[in-house]
Amino acid sequence: MLAQVGKPAPDFTLPSTKDATGPKDLGKAIALREYRGRWLVLFFYPLDFTFVCPTEITALSDRLDEFTDLDAGVLGCSTDSVFSHWAWLNTPKAQNGIQGTRYPLIADFTKETARAYGVLDESSGAAQRGLFIIDPEGTLKYAVVTADNVGRSVDETLRVLQALQAGGLCAADWKPGKALLQVA
Repeated sequence: MLAQVGKPAPDFTLPSTKDATGPKDLGKAIALREYRGRWLVLFFYPLDFTFVCPTEITALSDRLDEFTDLDAGVLGCSTDSVFSHWAWLNTPKAQNGIQGTRYPLIADFTKETARAYGVLDESSGAAQRGLFIIDPEGTLKYAVVTADNVGRSVDETLRVLQALQAGGLCAADWKPGKALLQVA
């Protein structure tokens, strides 16, 4: 089953960097069901140690508190291994690393989850740049896939999350505090 807005988000249980203090304790599984009862921003990126990806990963990490305040978790995913994730997480930003990232990365080494979310580039084996917002009941509410050379906007991701949480009709460029559309 492919991911479809308005339908249950494809399930996953994947090894992660969660709570790892070294390579020996890498791989603690994270499952979609762990986010039941709260929102989840799940994003896929092509590969570790690339160029646009660290800008997105660190930008989301820098603003993680804003997502937490909105009762949302953040998970990054690529088809790289947890060992590659770990190496990248321990590489300083000045050396194109993502050291200091405050949320876990999950490893879709089998590519099943990227395929289920419709972001797997079958020719390269890497995930495309996709972002998904899943509601507390596990329903996919938002999906966007962009070209690999275009990074995603944290401001827009937060705006969409807040619009979804507003529970009404949100006009283009709606922002928190603006009125929802009223239908007579």
